[in-house]
Amino acid sequence: MKFSEFIIKEAIVPELKSSACEGVIRELVESLAESKAIAKGDVDTICKAILDRERLGSTGFGKGVAVPHAKNALIKKRVGTIGRSANGVNFAALDQAPVFSVVLLLSPADSPDGHLQAMENIFRHLQQDNFRRFLRRAATQKEISDLLEEADQAGICR
Repeated sequence: MKFSEFIIKEAIVPELKSSACEGVIRELVESLAESKAIAKGDVDTICKAILDRERLGSTGFGKGVAVPHAKNALIKKRVGTIGRSANGVNFAALDQAPVFSVVLLLSPADSPDGHLQAMENIFRHLQQDNFRRFLRRAATQKEISDLLEEADQAGICR
């Protein structure tokens, strides 16, 4: 699976305003709604689903990245977005370090295999030092989008 199959480029947030986990999740979900990837009326319910998942254990897995995610019946098609914070976000990451890059993924409740494939793609790239470094430095929606396109074209994710 490639980033282009689920990341909504118009929803990428190159500079997150919030410095807290809950605020970042809301910003990213609202960005998906503004880009019409999800219904505006579903924002609160989807935020709650992601935060419920987050309470089970932080999705801030360390190295400056977090991958909040949820499966929900309101989601009809797998969608995701990316947010970047120059100053870092308190995400209760496993290494206790701030998070600078957040990849949010939403999947239909009845599509666990597709959700896992997308998560595998995300983690495969986020484990690479160069990818994380370039993602953290990308300061515009276009720079982030170009990085994802380059990752897709590299053939790393299939």
